[in-house]
Amino acid sequence: MSHLYHETIHYLSPIGIRYGFADMPGGYHPNHWHQELEILYPLNGEFDIWVDGTQYHLKKRHLTVIESSRIHSTYSPAKNSMFLCIHLSKKHLEQYLPDIETRQIQCSPPDINDDNFPQYRRICELMEALTRLYIRDTPFLALEAEGIILQALACLFRDFSTASVPAFTHSNLLVMQRIRDAITYVEEHFREPITLDEIAGRLGLSNEYFCRFFKRHMGVSFFSYVNQIRLARVYRDLERTDMTISEIMEQNGFTNQKLFNSSFKKQYGLTPSQVRKKA
Repeated sequence: MSHLYHETIHYLSPIGIRYGFADMPGGYHPNHWHQELEILYPLNGEFDIWVDGTQYHLKKRHLTVIESSRIHSTYSPAKNSMFLCIHLSKKHLEQYLPDIETRQIQCSPPDINDDNFPQYRRICELMEALTRLYIRDTPFLALEAEGIILQALACLFRDFSTASVPAFTHSNLLVMQRIRDAITYVEEHFREPITLDEIAGRLGLSNEYFCRFFKRHMGVSFFSYVNQIRLARVYRDLERTDMTISEIMEQNGFTNQKLFNSSFKKQYGLTPSQVRKKA
């Protein structure tokens, strides 16, 4: 996955876990997917999250888990949100749980009831402990952090997972694969001119059918999605590089200055110059 926000990542080898405390600008962050399972824990803001088209609200100091290979996006009304994000590779953790690839975790606010609330709060408390540990930044940070994360994972797999693979139909699997292929193509080619002929042809669809298909399953038109990806990369480059705004705009696939400025302001509520000044 290409992270579209500022983050500090600590790689906890060799068991396939990485964690980071990220400061993400508000607004909409486009659909994406990755092979790793994701744990998201907001520290000072709230999110609306879409996972495979289903929406729910995540309050600060509440935890959610996004299973591997799920298409997801977020929206935050705050100007900036600080959160803890953990990614883990199930493949690396087979040494602890041999059937981990068949287990599906269901741990988001809509899934929590009175019976499993104590277990849910226990995992949130572990996320708070990890946050305090990060702030102290001791020489043993990585070692202690790995222990806390493994405790949280044990709770998640014990109390919130099932050892059965969801019964996806062939048509559902085909839809998800096509969406993932489209997303991957945009991530690899967003800096270049993208045509309907190219993307629809890669998926074996007509231009007209692809446009309807993408809008139905993603909630936005294909070219609106391409612009969202480009704008997210522009925001990152404004914070991280010394290139001029015009250079950043052109490097990320925009050719129309007026359209770029209006689209950026609409998505982030700030002008590119304002983002550059506060970086």
